Amino acid sequence: MAERFEVSRTLVREAIIVLEMQSLVDVRGGSGIYVCAPPAAQARSTTFMPPTGPGPFELLRARCLIESEIASVAAETRKDADLDRIFAALAAMREHMHDKAANEAADRLFHLRIAESTGNSVLLQMVTALWDHTKAPIWSQMESHFHTPELRRASQDDHQRVFTALLERNAEAARAAMRAHIERVIGEFAQAWR
Repeated sequence: MAERFEVSRTLVREAIIVLEMQSLVDVRGGSGIYVCAPPAAQARSTTFMPPTGPGPFELLRARCLIESEIASVAAETRKDADLDRIFAALAAMREHMHDKAANEAADRLFHLRIAESTGNSVLLQMVTALWDHTKAPIWSQMESHFHTPELRRASQDDHQRVFTALLERNAEAARAAMRAHIERVIGEFAQAWR
């Protein structure tokens, strides 16, 4: 479809998510995308407002660039008290591995604590704003397909590598670990749309 319409694969993926939100297609991981029966007349009469703001892949790519550099800076600027707060979020993620909502909250806090440890309030505001976009309906719909305990475990391992680099004050390793983490998430989310 991307070649036929001369658009990016990302745009096709996000369009499919919007169609799924309108119950026009059914996305079945590992099987394909199926056109659904037309919705009832009453549902057709309601106007669907497409989601506003950045799409999930656009958001993840921005996070990859920004948060990788933030992790690098944090490795050099962090204090021991910052490490304590970052570790507390990491421990909460592990503790809530099977509680999706609590795990997501701890995940967000982990990333915010890293930004906070740079001592730069603008960087913290940027990361907060990026994470606030993950509350959009299109993000939730996409996540419903892929946010599994396995993905949470893989993220936990990624976060541990980031934390270790911060602990060692290794800016390059922190940058690489954060980039690898977010790129892995992008890959996981994109996998079913290939």
